[in-house]
Amino acid sequence: MPYTINYKRLYTFAATVSWLLLVINSLFVNQESYPETFQENSNFLGRLFKVSFIAFVFLTQRASVEAYRGSDFIGYLWKLFIRAGSTAYICGLFFFGDQRLSKFFTPFQGLLEVIYFISFAFLTYFLGKAFYIWRNMILFQKTRALQYEWDWFEFLIYASLLGSLLGLRLLNYIPLLCLMVLYMLFLSIHLRWVAYLTATKKWRSVFLLTGILVGLIIFYEYFEYMLAQHQLIIDFFYDPFLGLTCLFVAIYTLISLLVAIFNLPTSSVFEQKREDLLNFQRLSQSIQQGEDEPQVYNLMFHSAMNASGADAAWLEIINEASQSSIIEAENVDETVVTQIRQVLDKYQVSSVEYVNNNLDHNAGFKALQLPWRSLNVIPLKSQKRTYGTLYLLKDIEQGFDRESINVIRTFTSQTILTIENLRLVAESLQNERYKEELKIASSVQESLIPKTFPSDSWFEISCYSQAAREVGGDFYDFLQLNEDRIAIIIGDVSGKGISAAFHMAQMKGIFHGLMQDDLQPVEFMVKANNALTHCLERTSFITAALYIIDYKLKGFFFARAGHCHTLYYNSMTEETFYFNTEGLGLGIIRDKSYSKRIHNMHYDYNPGDVMVIYTDGIVEARSANQDEYGEERLREMLSKHYHLEANDIKDAIINDLNNFSSEIIHDDQTLIVIKFRNDQPNLAL
Repeated sequence: MPYTINYKRLYTFAATVSWLLLVINSLFVNQESYPETFQENSNFLGRLFKVSFIAFVFLTQRASVEAYRGSDFIGYLWKLFIRAGSTAYICGLFFFGDQRLSKFFTPFQGLLEVIYFISFAFLTYFLGKAFYIWRNMILFQKTRALQYEWDWFEFLIYASLLGSLLGLRLLNYIPLLCLMVLYMLFLSIHLRWVAYLTATKKWRSVFLLTGILVGLIIFYEYFEYMLAQHQLIIDFFYDPFLGLTCLFVAIYTLISLLVAIFNLPTSSVFEQKREDLLNFQRLSQSIQQGEDEPQVYNLMFHSAMNASGADAAWLEIINEASQSSIIEAENVDETVVTQIRQVLDKYQVSSVEYVNNNLDHNAGFKALQLPWRSLNVIPLKSQKRTYGTLYLLKDIEQGFDRESINVIRTFTSQTILTIENLRLVAESLQNERYKEELKIASSVQESLIPKTFPSDSWFEISCYSQAAREVGGDFYDFLQLNEDRIAIIIGDVSGKGISAAFHMAQMKGIFHGLMQDDLQPVEFMVKANNALTHCLERTSFITAALYIIDYKLKGFFFARAGHCHTLYYNSMTEETFYFNTEGLGLGIIRDKSYSKRIHNMHYDYNPGDVMVIYTDGIVEARSANQDEYGEERLREMLSKHYHLEANDIKDAIINDLNNFSSEIIHDDQTLIVIKFRNDQPNLAL
């Protein structure tokens, strides 16, 4: 703050020069060496230098105290007591020193006057600092009206400097003096800062205010003594400006001291209320502060103990499995807890709010010979569930009054609200995290499903796949084994979500790994089942069907592992039928006996034949009446549209399916339509 510091230095320099001129004028006024012009105007010059000195000292303090900020009121008092009040005690030393030395010899007049001027400087400094520190205290939590009232008071005080300059005895005008005293009393009632002191700080303030008041008395006694004893030429203490500021400092100090003393008995009550409010605030801000449930319970436990003045307590929390456990305990052991709980259970009051302010009047508690006389049981419950119970004990009768019980209820209610909010926040974060994981899994699954199939002149193929949720369990894939053979797999992983996507990725790896050996469908299923034994959980399985189309043989091999029956249209016989082959899903049987549950099939195709493979989401789709789409309706659709291109057949089936189910998907849907042709192969990926 360079602006303030520069003015402060300027005022300090001007005050120092004024004081030196004042001393010189006073010491040389009766000397022949003093110029005649100054000699003639020495009284006016003395008043001028004095007024200048006082004004600049006060302006210096005004600039200094402006830098004080905050509500460290004890710090303000310490600054006043240490920096300015100590000057009064130095004057006290001058006072006692002069008294002792006067008994033995007459002090040198010039030395006395210099000491007197130094004491005058001390007094001015003391009053200036006290005046502006009291201003800061008065204007604590100020209003516009209060600021206006203070500004007027400060203006009137400074205006009294004219009286000092002109040598007027303003203090002798009793009505004017009375009005100023009333104004000072009016300003001195603004003592809001006292209410913010703790009991300990109030004691400190009493000590410091007493010291400041004593300092003021020392100054008064000193100047009274010096004037009476040595007949000094200048009466500084009765200067109008200094007199008024001295009155103001004395009045505000005295009223502050009395208010601090009278507030001492009620300090503990206000401190407790303030501590309760802070604890309420901490509980309500637990979420923002990143605290967890144990920290909230800990805060509530100690806040309740502190608010009620309990001598012992414990807190029991009920977990998700409805098991109760003690998470906080103080001044009570587990054996006593068990005994008290048994008595409460016997009286069936362990789960309700219960207050007993005289345990000795109850036979059950009296038999325990407890060191406590009062018990308060407060369940922590909301409308939906009970979180736990708080037990408080005091070693006096009638220990829990209505006020403390209400405060504890508020603590427990706020705790329950905070806990529920913490859980909602955690659940929200978990949902967000789950959505993000689903998004990643969906992206991974999307990358696993082939976007294009091989196109050649032997067959045409069209695919449709729609997941019921973000991540589905259906999958399909192909692998060109050689120039004459292509493998196509379709499957359905049990379950949905991230685990299904993970198993789908495993199945894709198994398919590409095993089919490098050009296995027959049954061999593949057996080995795939063996591989999945080490991957799938016991509760998971995969249904699949593997087709190996052989162009050279004009037929296809296939095996069904619990998957949907293959729908087929034979162009030669113009029949539409299902291959009702047997086969068990992968991962259901995890030993060698699985090979007996899977069968290999071969079928020669004709040009114009159509094969439809699908997942159960197609045939198990439901209408608004909960009717299933069914295999028969699917077969009828193929019978009607077998003559179309594969893509048109697929569209016809899907459109019919959507009309049937009103486009509401309950399960993943995958449909692959393959139509065979009688052309030479011309494979292109």
